[in-house]
Amino acid sequence: MHGTPSKRFPVYTRGNVGEVYPEVVFPFSASISTLISSDPAVEALEQTGILTKRENQENADVHMGAFGGYSYVNLSVSRIIAVRTPGVTVEEADATFLGSEGLAPPHVRQRGDRNLRASLRGMLYGLKVLSGKQLPDLEKEQQVARRWQKDLPKIADATNQQLLAVFVEAVPLMGRLFRNHLLITGGAGAGLSLLKISCEKRLNDHTLALTLLSGIGEVDSALPALALWELSRMVRESEELTGLFDQGLDGLNVRLLVESSEVLFAQRFREFLMRFGSRGPNEWEVACEVWGTNPQMPLAIIDRMRHAENDRAPVLKNEKLAQNREAAVSRVHAKFGPLGRWNFDRAHRCAMSYSQARERSKTVLVEIVHDCRLALRELGRRIALEGGGQADDLWYVLLEEFEDYQNDPVSMVEKIAERRATRQALSELLPPFCFTGQMPAPNTWEKRSTKAVALLKQGDVITGIAGCIGKAQGRARVVVDPADPGDLGPGDVLIAPLTDPSWTPLFVPVEAVVVDVGGQMSHAIIVSRELGLPCVVSVTDATKRIPDGALIEVDGAAGTVTVLEV
Repeated sequence: MHGTPSKRFPVYTRGNVGEVYPEVVFPFSASISTLISSDPAVEALEQTGILTKRENQENADVHMGAFGGYSYVNLSVSRIIAVRTPGVTVEEADATFLGSEGLAPPHVRQRGDRNLRASLRGMLYGLKVLSGKQLPDLEKEQQVARRWQKDLPKIADATNQQLLAVFVEAVPLMGRLFRNHLLITGGAGAGLSLLKISCEKRLNDHTLALTLLSGIGEVDSALPALALWELSRMVRESEELTGLFDQGLDGLNVRLLVESSEVLFAQRFREFLMRFGSRGPNEWEVACEVWGTNPQMPLAIIDRMRHAENDRAPVLKNEKLAQNREAAVSRVHAKFGPLGRWNFDRAHRCAMSYSQARERSKTVLVEIVHDCRLALRELGRRIALEGGGQADDLWYVLLEEFEDYQNDPVSMVEKIAERRATRQALSELLPPFCFTGQMPAPNTWEKRSTKAVALLKQGDVITGIAGCIGKAQGRARVVVDPADPGDLGPGDVLIAPLTDPSWTPLFVPVEAVVVDVGGQMSHAIIVSRELGLPCVVSVTDATKRIPDGALIEVDGAAGTVTVLEV
């Protein structure tokens, strides 16, 4: 799947999108755009007014798209927005969302970058954001989504056409929700930028903004961690459950259902899957496994959490962070006059409310994706059962081919096999973090297995983006799959390649978190601030450079990782 890059905005990046869409796009998912009459990103930017109509109407995948099979977002666009926003630099925009420092090419100014009318329109929209006037749109769309979910047919009783209709009818709704998600994400970034400016330029404190956004509560991506913690306490307090978990993860789900007399745990775990089953690695991708389709994933997290002492309860940490935040607000108020306090409070409220709304808007989206996932998995199973092939063949079929595939699956066997092989081959390659103009051909990319990176030695220090303040020491545990966390637990520092919300429950038992990618609005940082964990993101190749088992120190305020002992 390869789109058309923009000529006006030539630089694309895996920053940000690589965190939530890390794998190669499936052909079925890539063809979704044929069901949407307009581009959600274009609609969002037209609403802000910060790009001109002409800039938004280029016949290309301007704002985001699949290139070389991987998802990319446009880096040039976010930089132009920064250029047109008073008080914001290109570097600050990169740090907020992309975590692309040192990896992205410098911005090359072009004629038309500065546009006074666009800047004025953007400033007027920004004033609306600061007042919170965009948030009611999210509430309205959420109600529409809930009504849609309420009317879904029962999967077991639905016809094949009804199962396909679940997906087809959901796509326009997802487009509208995604447009709102983009607007809310922009609002969260604007609030964070203004808050940082107040703290750094007016108060000369670059870490204060992190404290002011810690322990804010009502963050959807942190809720699964709280629920999993309660389940882990049930295991820790039960001799029978502890014994079942001690036997290992293989077959654990069956043992819990068949051998265990702890019916309350089974009931609570089913309730957990009903509520959070849509979460999981690559949860935006309808073709991928999530907690609801593979319960082994959350059981692996519970297994790691159960070793933590009760005093590591997320709710206790959150309460302490909330107290620290309120104390910091009081200190800031004491240093400002009435006008300064008013401006500070607006930025602070904006950053908090939009951060909460950003996670909530994503939750609604991934829940709808999951409803589609369940319907399409059943449809794929039926087609394979009736006509031959495999249940997951469906993901390698384009929407425009679907009727032919459904009528005669055997006719597409060769094409599906070819696409499956292509996707596997791309999965073994490292796509460029950024490209300008045209993406280099995949046959020039590095192989993941052969990328040579020197391990850090004792005394070495590597730097990323500060995420959540605090210092912590522990043994580095490199985890590349949240479903296989090894013996990660208390006393360890999680070293992860990325951290979408499915990873974040693993934060609970550890001392600190270090991530290869991510900007200051990444899920890793937002959840770390809720759990009170020192966190550093955008530490390039941390999973390859930091020796597993090394004693390290993480400074979440400075954004550094120091190797103390190898």
